[in-house]
Amino acid sequence: MKVFKIIVLLCIWGLVSQSCKEETKKIIKTEPIGFTKEGSLTIKKAETDSIVITLDIEIAQTDYETETGLMYRKGMETDQGMLFIFPDVAMHSFYMKNTEFPLDIIFIDDQQKIASFQENAEPFNEEGLSSKVPVKYVLEVNSGLVQKWSLAIGDTVEYKKID
Repeated sequence: MKVFKIIVLLCIWGLVSQSCKEETKKIIKTEPIGFTKEGSLTIKKAETDSIVITLDIEIAQTDYETETGLMYRKGMETDQGMLFIFPDVAMHSFYMKNTEFPLDIIFIDDQQKIASFQENAEPFNEEGLSSKVPVKYVLEVNSGLVQKWSLAIGDTVEYKKID
């Protein structure tokens, strides 16, 4: 009889411990993160000073905003981008961890001139994508737009925050 009780207790303990393990694997559903317009940004050709595009932008300036960027989002419209503003001029590297759609990453110097690009950054890729030169700003836009807009190093960027 004792053996039977021990077996029953072991079975109950096994069921309880298994259900506890499954309980910790619950999927947490989050609301999709939407775009919040915080300013506008205009890109101009260096040679002609003609406007290439004007975008609505979100601005990433705090540590949290900079670290999170466009992670966990489904995408952006063609006329939207995220501008990262850093406190100093330095080499910066970005990665696509938890970013669900491809991006073009535009590195901008302290004179607000395009300094380098990383085109067609792959979703979820954790490999570092370097600015290759010291920069103060980074603009992320949908993949393929650098080529579509024929952007070149030296093109200028102007942005304005919404008050």
